[in-house]
Amino acid sequence: MEAAAIGSQSPLSFPSSLCKAKVSSGLPICNVKISSNRRLEVVCHGMLATRKFMQRKRKEEVFKDAADEAEQKNWRRMMREIEERGSAVSILKTQRSGKEPLPRDVILGTLVRFKQLKKWNIVSEILEWLRTQHWWDFTEMDFLMLVTAYGKLGDFSRAERVLKYMNKKGYHPSVISQTGLMEAYGRGKQYRKAEAVFRRMQTSGPEPSPVTYQIILKSLVEGDKYKEAEAIFEDLLNEKRASFKPDQKMFHMMIYMYKKSGDYAQARKLFAQISERGIPLSTVTFNSLMSFETDYKEVSSIYDQMQRAGLKPDVVSYSLLIKAYGKARREEEALAVFEEMLDAGVRPTRKSYNILLDAFAISGLVDEANTVFKAMRRHRVEPDLCSYTTMVLAYVNASDMNGAEKFFRRIKEDGLKPNVVVYGTLMKGYSKLNNVEKVMRVYERMRIQGVEPNQTIYTTIMDVHGRNSDFGNAVIWFKEMEARGYPPDQKAKNILLSLAKTPEEQQEANELVRNGAVQLEVKPYNEEVDDADEHEITQTDSGNHRLLDDTLARNHVNGRIRTGNYTFDEDEDDDDDYEEEDGEEFNFVSFKDKREVNFAS
Repeated sequence: MEAAAIGSQSPLSFPSSLCKAKVSSGLPICNVKISSNRRLEVVCHGMLATRKFMQRKRKEEVFKDAADEAEQKNWRRMMREIEERGSAVSILKTQRSGKEPLPRDVILGTLVRFKQLKKWNIVSEILEWLRTQHWWDFTEMDFLMLVTAYGKLGDFSRAERVLKYMNKKGYHPSVISQTGLMEAYGRGKQYRKAEAVFRRMQTSGPEPSPVTYQIILKSLVEGDKYKEAEAIFEDLLNEKRASFKPDQKMFHMMIYMYKKSGDYAQARKLFAQISERGIPLSTVTFNSLMSFETDYKEVSSIYDQMQRAGLKPDVVSYSLLIKAYGKARREEEALAVFEEMLDAGVRPTRKSYNILLDAFAISGLVDEANTVFKAMRRHRVEPDLCSYTTMVLAYVNASDMNGAEKFFRRIKEDGLKPNVVVYGTLMKGYSKLNNVEKVMRVYERMRIQGVEPNQTIYTTIMDVHGRNSDFGNAVIWFKEMEARGYPPDQKAKNILLSLAKTPEEQQEANELVRNGAVQLEVKPYNEEVDDADEHEITQTDSGNHRLLDDTLARNHVNGRIRTGNYTFDEDEDDDDDYEEEDGEEFNFVSFKDKREVNFAS
C-alpha cells in the first residue's frame, strides 16, 4: 500500500491528455519498485495487450461470378510473385496466352499498384518492356510515368535519354517531364543540374507547379544547399505575381531544413508564420516541430499543443514522444505513451516498436525489452535486424554478456546476418568490462564474416586499451583507423591524449591528433561515458535507429485504388519514414473498363 501511495503521487511529466489516458486504459501494474534514486521502475506483465483493432479479421469477398473470382485471384497471385522475385517482366510474359496481348486493365492495374507501393524499379522495368511490345500503344502518359520513375530512382542518365526520345517524337516539354528530370538530378546528387532545370522552367517554361517547388526544396536541403533552398522559398513567399504561395509541405521542408542546420530559432519562427499566413496546421506540422526538440518536456508540450488544436496524433507523433522519453531514460512514460497509442486505435509500426524497445534497452531493462520483442510477433510485426541489435544492447547495458551472446546467436538462427552495428554493440559490452581479449575475439569474428569495421569499432578497440592503460596498442589502432580512411573522432583523440604520460608519449600523441601544443579536454578513464551517448554513436552506422531524418512522414497508401478514370498526376514527393502495414487486399475490379488516360498537371 505504501509503495502504491508513493507511486500515485509521483510527479511524472506526462502531457495532461496522457495522464488521463493512462488511468482509463485499465492495464494492471503488477509490481511497482522504488529504486535508490527515487525513480519508479514499472514491471507490468499485462503491458502491450493485443487490442481488438489489431486482431486480423477475415473479410468476406464478393465476386460477380466464378470467372471474376478466378481473374482476381490470379492477378493477386501474380502480384505476390512479382514482389517476391523483385522483377516483373518474366512473370508478365507467362500471363500471355499464345500471341494474345495482355489485357490493358491488367497492365494498368499492375503499374498503378507498384506506383502506390513506390517500387519504381518495377514500374520502370514494366514500361521499358512495353516500349518493345508491338501490341502496346506506348503513349505520352507512358513516357511521363517512365521519366517520373527514373526521377524517383535518381537515374538521370535514363531520364535524359527518354526526354531526348520524346523530343524527337514531337512531344513538348511538360511540367511533369521537367519535374521528373529535375528530381532525377536531385536524387542523383547532381544538385546544380537540378537547380538549373528549375531555373529554366522559371524563365522559359513550363511554369513550375507546387510539386516542382516541393521537390526542388527537398533536393537542395538533402544536398545541404541551404542558401539556395532559402532563396527559392523566400522568392515564392514574396512573389506577388505567383499563382500560388508556399503550401504546408513547403513550410514543413523548410522547418526540417532549419532543424538539420541546427537553426532551431528560425524553425520556430517559420512555424509561427504558418498560422499567420492562414495555412492550416496538420499533424505533420507538429511532427516537424517535435522532431528537432531534444528535451522531452518540449516534445511533450508540442504534443499537447497539437491536441489542443483538435488534431489527432498519428504513429509518428506517438513515436517521437516515446523516443524523447526513452532518451531521457523515462521508460515508464515511454510505455504509457505506447499504451495510449494502442488505446487510440493507432497501429504501431516496426519502427515504433523498436523505439520502445530502445527505451528499455538504454536502461538495461532486459525483462521489459523481452516483453516488447515478444509483443511484436504477437501483433504480427516481424522484428528486423534493428530489433535484434537493440535486444543485444539491453543485455550489454545490463552487463549480462552471456545473454548478449545468446541473443547474438539467435540472430543467425532466425535467418538474419549480423552487421557492423551488432558486432560493435557486443564489443562495447566487453569494453565496459575491461576485457581486451573478448573485444578482440569479437573483432576477429567480425572480420572472418567479411564485415568491414567502421570508425566506432576502432574507437571501441582504442577505448578498451585505454581502460587498460595500454598507450602502445592505442597508438597502433589510432593509426589503423586513419589508414582505413576513417578520421579519428573526438573520443579517439581524447583516449590517446589521456594515455600519454611521459613527455615522449605526449609529443607523439599531440602529433597524431594534429593538435600541436594545445591539449584537448580529456576525461579520466574511471569516469563512465553515458550509455545513451554511446548507444547514439553505435547506432549511426547504417541508420538502424534513426526515427525521422525526413519529417514529412505521411500515411501510406491503403492499397486500394478508387473507382474512376486512371489519372497520372505529378507525383508528390511523399516518401514515408513509416511504412504502414497493408492489411487490405487490393481490389482488381477497380481497374475494369478503363481505356482512357487523363493528365492532371
